[in-house]
Amino acid sequence: MTNARVWFITGASRGLGRAFAEAALKSGDRVVAAARNVEPLKELTEKYPDHLVPLPLDVTDRRAVFEGVDRAAAAFGGLDVVVNNAGQMLYGMVEEATEEQIRAHLDVNFFGAVWVAQAVLPHLRARGGGRLLQVTSMGSGGGMATVGFYGAGKAALDSLSEALAMEVEAFGVKVTVVQMGGYDTGLFTVGTTTTEPLARYEPLRTEMEAMWGDAVPPEPDSAAPVIMELAALPDPPRRLIVGGQSFDHVLEMSRAQENLYRSWEHLSRIAPG
Repeated sequence: MTNARVWFITGASRGLGRAFAEAALKSGDRVVAAARNVEPLKELTEKYPDHLVPLPLDVTDRRAVFEGVDRAAAAFGGLDVVVNNAGQMLYGMVEEATEEQIRAHLDVNFFGAVWVAQAVLPHLRARGGGRLLQVTSMGSGGGMATVGFYGAGKAALDSLSEALAMEVEAFGVKVTVVQMGGYDTGLFTVGTTTTEPLARYEPLRTEMEAMWGDAVPPEPDSAAPVIMELAALPDPPRRLIVGGQSFDHVLEMSRAQENLYRSWEHLSRIAPG
């Protein structure tokens, strides 16, 4: 298939990464699927033996990332679309989190994505361009109690990716921040580290749990068509919210933020800077 693209997807063994990999394979593309544990990819590998290469990879290990990306590029002769998707959740209040938990969380959600971006850029340039999709969150525009570190890591990746998009555009590399809504990915179960709760935060914790509710989120494969179309756009946006409800929610938060700024504009304008 002459127009088949080569995808490199991190966090590809489950959730969104798995859904994106399956969608790419169904379209006839080839995929290098990276994950710490590639065993869940066995069935998919047997189904697409010539189009899927599972790659064991810990994105927190910078050297391993560079070596893994080199192997990924060699597997199918280059890279066209990179989906920086690997992530996890640190659930709890800011005061409760240990240094070890915080560093481990950001090692995956922020630094891991940075290592992947650094490693794939030489290969995308060699290809004459390509796509780098940075998976973040619709909630990265503002902090929320109990998931502050998750939001912080995604917000940092948002900002860095905007800078990266400006830096690599001249090479034909298009970077898009993909702000995902809530999907049934297992992020709040197998992908979560929980802090040791402090009793003083119990009322707020109960309030937040009630706010999250128990509604079943949509399946990850319902987001895959958006990613497939995004990857095919000749001039993709630098940011994209994935999910209709999430889109509405982000607009609502943006309006609330603007109203907050406006209400204190008189104080802001006292200073000349």
